[in-house]
Amino acid sequence: MKFAISREDILKPLQLATGTVERRHTLPILSNVLLDISDGVLSITGTDLEVELVASVELVQASEDGQITVPAKKLFDICKGLSEQSLIEFVLDESKLIIKCGRSKYSLSTLSAKDFPNLEDWQSEINFAVSQKVLKNLIEKTSFSMAVQDVRYYLNGMSLETQENMIRCVTTDGHRLALTQHELANERLQESQVIVPRKGVTEILRLIEDTEDNIYVSVGSNHIRLNTENFTFTSKLVDGRFPDYRRVLPKGGDKTVIGEKDYLKQAFSRAAILSNEKFRGVRLNLASGELTITANNPEQEVAEEVVDVNYQGDSLEIGFNVAYVIDILNAIESNEVKITLGDANSSALIEDNLDDSSLYVVMPMRL
Repeated sequence: MKFAISREDILKPLQLATGTVERRHTLPILSNVLLDISDGVLSITGTDLEVELVASVELVQASEDGQITVPAKKLFDICKGLSEQSLIEFVLDESKLIIKCGRSKYSLSTLSAKDFPNLEDWQSEINFAVSQKVLKNLIEKTSFSMAVQDVRYYLNGMSLETQENMIRCVTTDGHRLALTQHELANERLQESQVIVPRKGVTEILRLIEDTEDNIYVSVGSNHIRLNTENFTFTSKLVDGRFPDYRRVLPKGGDKTVIGEKDYLKQAFSRAAILSNEKFRGVRLNLASGELTITANNPEQEVAEEVVDVNYQGDSLEIGFNVAYVIDILNAIESNEVKITLGDANSSALIEDNLDDSSLYVVMPMRL
């Protein structure tokens, strides 16, 4: 195996593939990336057995086909440390990969490509194309509500649903829920629901860009795959059933509050400073035309914020985890927020008042 490539051309695909590599793995080969040259194309593959990323780059100069695995982080650090615009030469010499650049020379240990794990072949059942910007937006608006290492393993990820011309992302950790959806033009998809694991979701967010370029999504019974010109990303799916979230969506709330997002976020953020560090609770007192936010802590310190809101109706006192509320306000794009409330024991429904494609639910706290 032999090839030469500029530092700039190899750095981005190498960075993409290295991001999926598990550094503290019991299998040494999982700390490596697979370098594969075939028909003038260099493919770099990284995996941790749960997710796999293949990044490709065309080689301008003549090359010799072959494949080998080398330590991912060392290779990336070497390439990154070389001077800009430099040409890097790679030659496989028995069990070592020799890297040359100007007067610099490195020798990296290798492991056989035959031992490198590949995710098994699988058949996709649903295929659709969506712009990277739309997919990024869907994930960013919901991913903060995923559970973290919950024993209910099916909550440690994002539910991805398809239904006719709609794709929908839903996450919940049992205390809050985020839902957003997007209508696809000229698509008719079969109804399905899969759970993308937390690591898969964070990797997808790392990979996709804020562009109108299409990304091609393939969903099978156990895997999801995303394709662009530059990479192919595959993730295993969570083997479980996502809870029926429609049952917990609040219905019949008779108190509708409309306020300015920035004012509310600033008020909640300031009140949060004096909230109990463990429980993060704040008390909301709703009265005609205004919302009072109160927080206190074991040191007997108290914060009180009063915000003008558009509300006419009965007064209400209710408690919430302030961090959950701030997360939701950060996810809402326009500056007009609609909050629908029932009573002190009912969940709040929070929406962007100018966009009905997303909704958020927060359970109340007893304070």
